[in-house]
Amino acid sequence: FYEGHDDGFSLDDKRNQLYKSDFAGDLPDVVERWHQRDLTKNTDRKEKTFFVPVADIRENKYDLSINRYKEVVYKEEEYESPKVILRKLMEIEADITKGVSELREKL
Repeated sequence: FYEGHDDGFSLDDKRNQLYKSDFAGDLPDVVERWHQRDLTKNTDRKEKTFFVPVADIRENKYDLSINRYKEVVYKEEEYESPKVILRKLMEIEADITKGVSELREKL
């Protein structure tokens, strides 16, 4: 499997080239990875490219949707406390008010 995102063309019916250069999206990477493929090494389902045993594909009734096989890893996000966010927001607002006042004086 290869998780491609961009072939260098728009997704509408016109399929216009998206880039001025010869960039072809993920296609050159697909070809390079195909030539360097190794059935024993490329088995990590968290990667952009990976191999799946045919038994798994049979088990999924030959459904080749990558989402059936790709392992998604979610990164836990940490956020500042609401008090810290509110304090920063108030500082930003004070800077804006100061800037508006200075601008008003110049007019």
